[in-house]
Amino acid sequence: MPPVQTMNFQFQYPEAFWLLLLVPLLLLLYGAYLLWRKRTTKKIGDARLVAALTKNHSPLKASLKFFIFLFAFALGCIALANPRKPDDESAEIRKGIDVVIALDVSNSMMATDVSPNRLTVAQNLLSNLLDKMPNDRIGLVVFAGNAYTQMPLSTDHEAAKLFVTTASPGTVPEQGTSIDDALMQSDAAFEEGSGRFKTIILVTDGETHDENAVLTAQRLSKKGVMINTVGLGSASGATIIDTATGVPKKDDNDAVVISKLNEPLLQQIAEASNGTYLHLEAPAPVLTALLDQYKNVAKKALADTSGLSYQSFYWWLLLPVFLLLLAELFLPDRKKVVE
Repeated sequence: MPPVQTMNFQFQYPEAFWLLLLVPLLLLLYGAYLLWRKRTTKKIGDARLVAALTKNHSPLKASLKFFIFLFAFALGCIALANPRKPDDESAEIRKGIDVVIALDVSNSMMATDVSPNRLTVAQNLLSNLLDKMPNDRIGLVVFAGNAYTQMPLSTDHEAAKLFVTTASPGTVPEQGTSIDDALMQSDAAFEEGSGRFKTIILVTDGETHDENAVLTAQRLSKKGVMINTVGLGSASGATIIDTATGVPKKDDNDAVVISKLNEPLLQQIAEASNGTYLHLEAPAPVLTALLDQYKNVAKKALADTSGLSYQSFYWWLLLPVFLLLLAELFLPDRKKVVE
């Protein structure tokens, strides 16, 4: 891919500039020292005796030594921030879209009406999908009772695959299926003003009574966000195996919980945002259908700076720091006295 113009001069560790706040503090301390020295001299008494005792001391050279040290300290702080310039040749243009995957990790995703369970089948689909979208930025939101951004938009697909494959009901503290929260969290992951095509892939069994999900999908559609929904499970439903005990989950009345796919809701969400609904039984046809959805959308070029190399310039500052400290060390604070 061709190189792209990137940002110019920058500092790798800008937090190091906080150390510069010590400069005015050191100035205040030095001023306080000079004032204390003056008052102490007066307390001694005989001014001629004090002058005789300190005739070899040069206040001017002493102050010069302090300011040399202070200047070296300030340059050292800037060097610690590591001024650097990116190598434009190491950046690449990636033409693609922005995709946020909203993955349901609620307990119902452990149902076994698809083998081995809904969540594992969803993870296999998404891992294969990430391999087919190398130039697109991917973000990941996991949700159950609440939604959480697991990974912001990035071209690091290996990290995205790791997050996808390790997602589980234990990832989120509160159970349930809040699709509305998942959609809003996914929308928040997009960058405003990027101009890139934005899409959400909602992967869930849709087992929720969330009345706001369709309204949220309509609102996102007006912002240009397409939502494709992928449903897992069956209309007849299946039991949810408790991973801790290995037996089917039961409700408060000791009845076995049956989790069913809510296709109508997922179809409404997709239709409200110009997307498509896909029922996931076998990964291959769903993978093809998703890729076809994005085949003809506009793909905007974006600089991928994840692999940038940099030229650092801190040595240009450390050299004068070293020379200034040498000068301060060898500069005497005494003056020649002519007898």
